[in-house]
Amino acid sequence: MARRAFAVVAGGMVAGAALLIQATPARAGEGMPQLDFANPLTLAQVVWLGIIFFALYLLLSRWALPRVAAVLESRAAAIAADLDAARGAKEKADTAVDELTRATREAHANAQAEIAQAVAIAKQTADAQAAEMNARLDAQIAAAEGRIAQARAAALGALSQVATDTAREVVDRLVGGGIDNATVSRAVADVLAARAA
Repeated sequence: MARRAFAVVAGGMVAGAALLIQATPARAGEGMPQLDFANPLTLAQVVWLGIIFFALYLLLSRWALPRVAAVLESRAAAIAADLDAARGAKEKADTAVDELTRATREAHANAQAEIAQAVAIAKQTADAQAAEMNARLDAQIAAAEGRIAQARAAALGALSQVATDTAREVVDRLVGGGIDNATVSRAVADVLAARAA
């Protein structure tokens, strides 16, 4: 591409020089001495200009431009290789990210399952302990109620005896005797039965 552009420029300069050489004899009398091709010095300068230009063209086309093209090609190859390496690294990174995401999801699911299992076990243990404690408390309450009933019966028995003795004393003082103990005991028992109901 650079060689083609240089060839176009060189061709244009050669054509321009040729036109200049052809047009100059007609204008020689008009007065620009640097373009007076009738002068052998000017003609020699133009010939040397063409030779130098041709030598520069050969030097650039055979030596400089191929080196520049080689540098450009090596840079393009290095850039392409770097891009390929970057694409490969990106694919590996994407794969690693996908694997990490999958492993994280699996670990989260496993942790949730273990937490649910631990909660269920703890709940079962707590339910069993609560049932055992409730049974123990029920037995203690039943035993306490039995003791209370016995104490109440004993208290009522003692109260009946005390009430009978007190009623006999009161009746003896009020009436002066003459009432048998069985009648007083029946009357006290009836009163206590009516209060208990």
